[in-house]
Amino acid sequence: MQNWSKRFQWQPQQVAYPRSEEEVQQIVRQALETGRHIRMIGSGHSFNPLWVTDEVLISLDEYQGLISVDQEQKTATVKAGTKLHRLGELLFEHGLAMENMGDIDAQSIAGTISTGTHGTGLHFGTISTQVRALRFVNGKGEIVMCSATQNPNLFKAAQVSLGVLGIITEITLQCVPAYRLELRSRKEELSEVLATLPERHRDNRNFEFYWFPYTELAWTKTANIARDQPDKVNVVNYLTEYFLENYAFKVLCEGARMVPALNKSVARISAASIPDVRKVFHSHKVYATQRLVRFNEMEYNIPLEAHESVFREIIRTVNKNNFNVHFPIENRVVKGDDAWLSPAYERDSAYIACHVYHKKDWKPYFDALETIFLAHAGRPHWGKMHTLKAGQLAERYPMFEQFLQHRAEQDPEGVFLNDYLRKCLILD
Repeated sequence: MQNWSKRFQWQPQQVAYPRSEEEVQQIVRQALETGRHIRMIGSGHSFNPLWVTDEVLISLDEYQGLISVDQEQKTATVKAGTKLHRLGELLFEHGLAMENMGDIDAQSIAGTISTGTHGTGLHFGTISTQVRALRFVNGKGEIVMCSATQNPNLFKAAQVSLGVLGIITEITLQCVPAYRLELRSRKEELSEVLATLPERHRDNRNFEFYWFPYTELAWTKTANIARDQPDKVNVVNYLTEYFLENYAFKVLCEGARMVPALNKSVARISAASIPDVRKVFHSHKVYATQRLVRFNEMEYNIPLEAHESVFREIIRTVNKNNFNVHFPIENRVVKGDDAWLSPAYERDSAYIACHVYHKKDWKPYFDALETIFLAHAGRPHWGKMHTLKAGQLAERYPMFEQFLQHRAEQDPEGVFLNDYLRKCLILD
């Protein structure tokens, strides 16, 4: 098996596809009896070996769909293996939508919340903040339920859990009435974007920007509620954007891999080729971007007030060191929350994500940028690459040890741990 970026390959002894919560319980109980360990996989979009195991791997791909919808409360209870792209359609059929999403919709909803995945917008937390209740099978084979009113401390631990409390089976989401978004995507001068960042975040529902290394250009994406505008999905613009972001970009990536001296040229060509795009459509169709070019990624959360200074330091570092990179650096913002292992715990945050073509060496680049993030109270995205161990993570998460207490209570035998998670969660 391999993850999406092809960084990890592994061979579990058993791959299980349970179709019911009872089958999940049975697998856990069998693992306890035989002394085996279990890991769960959604779509393999993590860049860390969260699911790598040579023992039992569980996929919930056969456990998808809506369980119930409460129209009065605007909540939906969904099977944990449901992929985001399918979830968007299912909710839309009931006149509902998720209040915010990230730019990838291939993940399962359980994997999405378990790693603290997020979108952008200062009025919105990570996707985990949309969760109202959880149901999971713990490491003793028991069914556990938690919410803000039922086992509230456990709920705060379970909102972002890395899958170490148990196998999530059901998730109740707080939804909103279905809505449409107007997305504007364009090329702008980086200096102008940085000079107006606070206003852009304040005045728009969703805003993010990408900087192409070795250029003075940024790619901006701005989305707001579309009220009276008719649907607008320009086929020519869509195909141009799809072709440029995928097939043309892949050719450039391969060229820069074979001839490293081309990296700066590729970055400049990519920046110059950004098309102006306006799209008006249903929200779940606007958020997601189809990504065919594979890469490895590191993303850190930093305090919002540090965003501009950190980003300017990144620009200086990249320009000075001439790294063998050309992928743009992504910048988003998120409202603070109270989920114990959320990178946005108790602080409004900016997220900065850097990418390297999957066939190229990422280490010098990621090491240099991680040093900057860590110097500014950075917390890594749990699904992206980082080098931190349990002691370092404990210093950055005020509720880290309380989380570990719940982990020990729910999984006393460590059924859901692998080598990577022991490094991240077991304090010496």
